[in-house]
Amino acid sequence: MNMTQDFYNKLATHYHKLFLDWESTTQKQAGILNKIFVDRGYDCSARILDCACGIGTQAIGLAALGYQVTASDISQQEIEQAKIRAKENNVQIDFVQANFCTLSQSFSQQFDIVIAMDNALPHMLSSADLEIAVKSIVHQVKNGGLFVASIRDYDSILKDKPSSSPPYIQKTDQGQRVSFQTWEWKGENYKLIQYIIDDEAHLELNKFECEYRATTRDELTRLLLSAGCSEVAWEFPQTTGFYQPIVIATK
Repeated sequence: MNMTQDFYNKLATHYHKLFLDWESTTQKQAGILNKIFVDRGYDCSARILDCACGIGTQAIGLAALGYQVTASDISQQEIEQAKIRAKENNVQIDFVQANFCTLSQSFSQQFDIVIAMDNALPHMLSSADLEIAVKSIVHQVKNGGLFVASIRDYDSILKDKPSSSPPYIQKTDQGQRVSFQTWEWKGENYKLIQYIIDDEAHLELNKFECEYRATTRDELTRLLLSAGCSEVAWEFPQTTGFYQPIVIATK
């Protein structure tokens, strides 16, 4: 089991705590993605693969809008959480445990749209690994189809290489929850520690570790074009309302 898989297996039952209201977030993000799809000629008949689905934050919202959604993730524990949440939201999604570096081993079919949101691609810790992932993902996109992903704004982050993220403080019925990250840099890679502190009836501290590589927009654009995409565009939070830059690649 690699570090990324272990990170998400341990985080699975706590992931929703990173949001003030996870249910509302799924609806808001589905609306943002739906606009991207509709603006490019798609409707709810499109078949979507969410190849880094986590606990279903995007997949469930899109399925609720009527899209045909298949969802995969490297973490079995996150898949299990996503299944529970899909059932609670009365949506039908086909879930598969799969590594997005080797999607053809799990899927024989191609999809109209493939998505990988929430900074999934920068878990690839070298340019060579990222190239493998991009080729694997683009292969599952139909000709003329879309690949949509979001990553942190590393073009800005690399200028200062911050050592932590600002704390995110949420008031709860029994107290408050504080979450923040520390970042330990080694070149363009960094070790991330995610802290989640529940200061409610009883104090609970949880700590989760993984590693990322700061991926620039130019690098990802180049790899997408090399993998067979004909056009690559970027949209930013001030336009989309999403919290990270979004890349939209047409195959």
